[in-house]
Amino acid sequence: MISGIVKNGRATVNIIFRLPNQPDFTIEFVIDTGFTEFLSLPPTAVTLLGFPFVYDMYANLANNSNVILPVHQATIIWWNGEEREVNVLATGGLPLLGIALLDKHELVIQFIEGGLVTIYKL
Repeated sequence: MISGIVKNGRATVNIIFRLPNQPDFTIEFVIDTGFTEFLSLPPTAVTLLGFPFVYDMYANLANNSNVILPVHQATIIWWNGEEREVNVLATGGLPLLGIALLDKHELVIQFIEGGLVTIYKL
């Protein structure tokens, strides 16, 4: 089980990242069920962390605009300490966790300030 809490009306969970030759570190992500990819981070964070660039992708945003976004790759610790390679889109102002990372999982949110957020593997 992965757990988090509702903060300021948003379901959040912490994701652990692994970089070569550095200690693991955690970033808090907002769960966005309208986001179909894995993760997004602000471009400045992606640059600072040095995630390798993979490709550019076309994306249709919530405001129906079409943009080209850089996709980078990162290693996270996702389930029971297992490493997982995921795509990280360099966009936006908030770290977002999308539904691609929730595939084959159950998401339960108690939508009240401080409520529990749990992700179960199916």
